Amino acid sequence: MAFVSTRGAGRVSAPEAIVRGIAPDGGLYAPESLPQWSRKDFEALARLPYAQRAALILSQLLDGFTEEELLPMAQSAYGRFSDPAVAPVRALKDRRYVLELFHGPTMAFKDMALQMLPWLMTASARKQGEEREIAILTATSGDTGKAALEGFRDVPGTSVTVFYPLGGVSAVQEKQMVTSRGKNVHVTAVRGNFDDAQTGVKQLFADPGFIAQMNARGKTLSSANSINLGRLAPQVAYYLSACADLLAQGAFDWDAGFNVAVPTGNFGNILAAWYAHRCGAPIRRLVCASNCNNVLSDFIRTGVYDRCRPFHKTISPSMDILISSNLERFLLELADGDAAQVNAWMQQLKTEGAYEITPTMLLRLRASFFGGFADDEKTRAAIAKTWAEEKYLMDPHTAVAEAVAEDYRRETGDDRPMLIVSTASPYKFSADVAQAIQVPVSGDAFDAARELEAATGIPAPAQVAALRDLPVLHSRVCDRDKMGEAVLAGFDD
Repeated sequence: MAFVSTRGAGRVSAPEAIVRGIAPDGGLYAPESLPQWSRKDFEALARLPYAQRAALILSQLLDGFTEEELLPMAQSAYGRFSDPAVAPVRALKDRRYVLELFHGPTMAFKDMALQMLPWLMTASARKQGEEREIAILTATSGDTGKAALEGFRDVPGTSVTVFYPLGGVSAVQEKQMVTSRGKNVHVTAVRGNFDDAQTGVKQLFADPGFIAQMNARGKTLSSANSINLGRLAPQVAYYLSACADLLAQGAFDWDAGFNVAVPTGNFGNILAAWYAHRCGAPIRRLVCASNCNNVLSDFIRTGVYDRCRPFHKTISPSMDILISSNLERFLLELADGDAAQVNAWMQQLKTEGAYEITPTMLLRLRASFFGGFADDEKTRAAIAKTWAEEKYLMDPHTAVAEAVAEDYRRETGDDRPMLIVSTASPYKFSADVAQAIQVPVSGDAFDAARELEAATGIPAPAQVAALRDLPVLHSRVCDRDKMGEAVLAGFDD
C-alpha cells in the first residue's frame, strides 16, 4: 500500500512516510487505498488480545511491515497499560458506549499511538538505511507532548523536542512535561497559543537553513504529531478493535451499524475513525465534537473553513485549536485525489485565513459527518449529568463528545448505538471535573485529585500523586520566531 502527499509530491512507502513525517512539499501522507474488512474479520479480531489486534491491523495498513515483526513491538508498546484490554469499551445507558483510551502511562489517548511510534520510527529508519539521529519536533496542545516525551525517552538514535503554549495547558499536563526525564528529551514553552507552536514547527520543517544546521549535527527531522503516518495508523487500529468489541457484545445490528462521537481539535482522531469506516467498520455517522473553538463544526455545517476568529482558552485545552492540520487528508478525499485543489485551499488558508469547498463536496461531507460544539458550561453539565445518573466520571474533552452526541440524537432522531471516545483520564483535569460535580476544592490540581478521589471512590492514577513532588527539569521559554534557536540550544545543553 503506497502513500501520497496531499499536495502532490509523489508516492512513498510507509517506512519512508514515517521517517519523513511531512512530505517535501509540506503536505501530509495519505493512503492511496485501504484494506477491506468483513464481519468475519471483526469476529476473529474480537478473539485476540489487543497487541495481536494491533499487529494484525498495522501489517495491513503499513506496507513493508509484517505481522510477525510488529507483534513484539505492539506487545512492548501496550504492555505498560493499566487495563489489560488496553482500549476497553464500557457500556452506559441508552445504547451509549465509551471507548476508554486513557489507560496508558500518560493517561491520555495519545499513548495509544505514541507508545507504538518509537518502534515504528526506528524500524522504518533501519529499513530506509537512515544512519542519522532522528530528531523529533512536535507541538502539543497538552497531551501529545508528554506522550511523545515518554515514548521516545532514551530510545537510541532519536531525540525529541516538544513545544507547548505557555499558559495554554492544564497544570497537570504542564507538570508532566517539565518534569520529564531522559537524556534525549527537550521541552520549551512558546509565547502564544497552540496554533502558534504548530505553525512554528511546520515552518522549521520547511526552512532550508534550519535543516542544513540539523544535517551538520548529524540529525534528520521527523514529527510525533498526528500529521505523522506512524501516529495515525495505530489510531485506526483502536477503532477497528472497538468495532470488534461492540460486535462481540451484541451492541449493534451489523446492517444498521453504529455512530461515533469524537472530541477533536486537530481532526486526527476523527479522521482515524473515518479511515476505519473506509476499511469496513459499519460506522454510519461521525459526530465531530468541538469546544468554543468551533472551527471544525462550523466547517461541517457551512463548508467554509475560517480560522479568523477569537481564540478561546477552555477547560478542554487539548482542543483549543483553530488550524486543524489533519483535515487536509480528508480534503484530498473530498477533492477526489486532486492534490492541486488541496494545495490551493492550503495556500488560501495561509494567506487569507479561510477557504470554501463546493456545495457538492459539502453534501458529501455532511452525509458522513455531523458537527456540533459545547461551551464550558455545557461541558460541565455533561460531566455532572453522567456522574449523577450513571456514576461514570468523564474528563472535559470526553464530556464535549457526550454533550454533542446528545445534541445529534435530539436534532436527527438517529438512535443508533453511540460510541463516545474518551480521550483522557478525569484526573488530568481534576479541578474542573470536581467543580462540575460540586466537589469543593481547597488547593491546587493535586489537592483536587485527592478530593475528587475521596468524593467519588474512583482511584486516582498513581502518576498524578507522583507528579507533585517531581523537580522541574525544563524551564526554557521562547517566542515563535525563536523556536529553531531553542531546538539547537537544547542539543547544546
